[in-house]
Amino acid sequence: IEKHKVTHVYLPPTALYGVLDHPTLGQHDYSSLQILLLVGSPVSPDRFRQAAEVFGPCLCQCYGQVESPMITTWLSPEDVAAALAGKPQLFASCGRPTYPVRVGIMDDDGKLLPRGEAGEIVVRGKLVSRDYFEKPEATAEAHAHGWHHTGDVGRFDDEGYLYIVDRKKDMIVTGGFNVFSAEVEKALMELEEIRECAVVGAPHEKWGEAVTAVVVLNDGASIAEDAVIAHAKARLGGVKAPKA
Repeated sequence: IEKHKVTHVYLPPTALYGVLDHPTLGQHDYSSLQILLLVGSPVSPDRFRQAAEVFGPCLCQCYGQVESPMITTWLSPEDVAAALAGKPQLFASCGRPTYPVRVGIMDDDGKLLPRGEAGEIVVRGKLVSRDYFEKPEATAEAHAHGWHHTGDVGRFDDEGYLYIVDRKKDMIVTGGFNVFSAEVEKALMELEEIRECAVVGAPHEKWGEAVTAVVVLNDGASIAEDAVIAHAKARLGGVKAPKA
């Protein structure tokens, strides 16, 4: 950044954490930065604040999906400046809806919820995907009640800022990558020592969520944790393999 006077940078939170942990972080000039956009997965509010203190209010982040606009909500550099100036709760927000879409919070019965209540994040507008190719059932499910259902759970505050609470879909987001629990569980069940297993996303400062496996062994069986992880890495790769 200092050498080439970089103006725009796009990073997933895991890459940002690596930058923040670098031993020479405070020894460089970052004044050329105009935009440092955080994308891919939620960022730790504490790390977001740390980054804003280092790089200034050039930071911003967005929320979106392929099916809906990639920038469904936007937390602007001005919002980050406000967070630094006395509204720290904004470090936990993904911003406010952008102009092309409407964003709502819906319960399981299709009722739109008021600000402050948590429910599924739903989106509608001309930029929302019309359907899933040759998958009418998936399309009908995703577009129930006339809105696109994101599978994410969130809430709005009184000022219209959106906060991601959880994921309704059974999916782990680790380092910006999506990992389905069932896929990892299936790989682990190939091990004859394992009788039952469940894979969850455990909160992790660096990865956002760490793929974590809980296993029950067959009577009399034993297997080392490293062996279980090594098997998963061989079958699925390092991203999807459990960290513990």
